[in-house]
Amino acid sequence: MRIIIYTGKGGVGKTSVSAATARRLAQKGYRTVIMSTDSAHSLGDSLGVELPPYIRNIEKNLDALEVDIIHEMSTKWSDISDYISAFMLSQGMGDITAEEMAIIPGMEMVAALFYVLQFKEEDSYDVVIIDTAPTGETLRLLSFPDISNWYIDRMYSMLKRVVSIARVTVSKVIDLPLPNKEVMESIEDIKNRMSKVKYLLEDPKVTTIRLVLNPERMVINETMRAYTYICLYNKTVECLIVNKVYPEEGLQEGYFKERLAEQEMYMEEIHHAFDPLKMMFAYQMPTELRGPSGLDHMADMVFGDSDPSEIYATESPMRFETEGRTDHLVIKMPFVKKDKVELFKGVGDSLIIHVGSQKRTIALPLTLKNAEVIGAELKGGELTVKLKRQNADKKER
Repeated sequence: MRIIIYTGKGGVGKTSVSAATARRLAQKGYRTVIMSTDSAHSLGDSLGVELPPYIRNIEKNLDALEVDIIHEMSTKWSDISDYISAFMLSQGMGDITAEEMAIIPGMEMVAALFYVLQFKEEDSYDVVIIDTAPTGETLRLLSFPDISNWYIDRMYSMLKRVVSIARVTVSKVIDLPLPNKEVMESIEDIKNRMSKVKYLLEDPKVTTIRLVLNPERMVINETMRAYTYICLYNKTVECLIVNKVYPEEGLQEGYFKERLAEQEMYMEEIHHAFDPLKMMFAYQMPTELRGPSGLDHMADMVFGDSDPSEIYATESPMRFETEGRTDHLVIKMPFVKKDKVELFKGVGDSLIIHVGSQKRTIALPLTLKNAEVIGAELKGGELTVKLKRQNADKKER
């Protein structure tokens, strides 16, 4: 199964590009599903159909879904939702408030990622297209497997012990609902499935990310930051799609003459910043292409006769290397200055890297558990962290 994730700054046209890609893949015979993870869904508008909160067939080989977390909580995680509602009610909150509070922050991302795993396990589709929210929310989506596993790994066993004690102590004197076996099993299931999702997302032969942008100053800057942060989360960016590029034909006078000159400057900047990343272009006036004919026109501009499922890059942004007695963690880190990177050794087998507004806790392999950080270097768009194993000196002797 192939997973293609489209992301970019709000308003760049990523929903149109996503929908155009999905339609073209379906036309080529691939079993395709397009899924929107943006809470402010516009996928149905782009496709020209109304989408319910469940998978709907649009046409031959093409299904679509706008993830609705309220629907997901009521149908797939009712045990957790019911417990949180009961807990809130025990604290004096009304029915409506309890229902609203049962929507755990981040669960919409869990739902989207679990759909991906479900599609993989059931062999439902050949290609999954994910139309994401603007960049910030997409970064949360991509980082969620790491974050959720980190918390659940450290909290789940403790929660089980606390619950077992509370059942014979607190529950006898306080009217406080405790999570039952089904709730605990649901939490453990989330943990196990999230580990599988993480593996899928970090396999560049399965999952790649395509950045959508326009030739505009603020958009270029945000796209550069997004590229950096996506590499930090060990996800592979395979190409850049430059949308809403003014065609030169017939626009050589007046206002558009000035805009074309400005656009040329920004296009040169895009090439300078992102080369040799593969780039594709959609030439159009600044209007959204919608409906079957508009989306097919966009697919023609972006892909021509090529296959939109083609993998343009398979290199993982993160790798481990060994040099003599030293192990190196090498992370692709474009557009970053040295003073914007902070590095910390976490507890035991973790390494914490802080870049700009993003922080990632990286679990080191068992062979590097408790390894000492002996240096770091940012050079040529790569961050190299040097690690020394505790038993390295003993082996030398």
